[in-house]
Amino acid sequence: MAAVPVLASRVGRDVALATADGLVLWATHVEGPSRELVIVVAHGFTGGRDRPGVRRIVERFAQDAGVLALDFRGHGRSAGLSTVGDVEVLDLRAAVETARRLGYRRVATVGFSMGGSVAVRHAALYGGVDAVVTSSGPARWFERGTPAMRRVHWMCESSVGRRAARRLLHTRIATRWDVIPDAPVQLVGAIAPTPLLIVHGDRDAYFPLSHPRALRAAAGEPSELWIIEDMGHGEDAMTPRLQGDVAGWIARATRLRG
Repeated sequence: MAAVPVLASRVGRDVALATADGLVLWATHVEGPSRELVIVVAHGFTGGRDRPGVRRIVERFAQDAGVLALDFRGHGRSAGLSTVGDVEVLDLRAAVETARRLGYRRVATVGFSMGGSVAVRHAALYGGVDAVVTSSGPARWFERGTPAMRRVHWMCESSVGRRAARRLLHTRIATRWDVIPDAPVQLVGAIAPTPLLIVHGDRDAYFPLSHPRALRAAAGEPSELWIIEDMGHGEDAMTPRLQGDVAGWIARATRLRG
């Protein structure tokens, strides 16, 4: 594979990622205090590395580790169309491989909402990581029991919704899944013995608590479930304290891996 081009940016450096299916994606690499640990940050649907919530998380994680925050396909400057958690496993795989090429010894992935489902599925299908965190992520597909998720389904399943997402949210969405991929709850057991942390808010407007509880029940060991009181959904729901707690968990979990 060709050398990874690096460009200057305001926070960290922009790094091009090449996926196995031929797309060029973009990520921000923020140097950590050493090459001992890097945290790969995977945003939620319609999000991105430049969103304020993601930037705050990156800044906190960078106090203790290197950080690589990517824009999934169909988001930001990255090529392609969003498949809402399916083929995005190739995006995260490219980011993890790039982190290794940058010289980091240990790699943890942290995903939010859609990114959380991708982190679970990537670790189960490809491995190659030392710890996994899914925050606000689904256990299963096609959740329609909340108004927020019904809006997401309208956005993804209608031409009007996809046009609105492109124009208003700068997110380019594929029309459909050709084959329904295995859901996170079907794959999460394969992550073991890699440490897994499941974080979910009790006020999540998208995915009710049945999702994280199903993931924990299906997960192997070691795995933990944190239900956070008064927490909402996604990156913006991550308080500074919770960011620090997650960073601390990653440091402990990856040290145990040696």
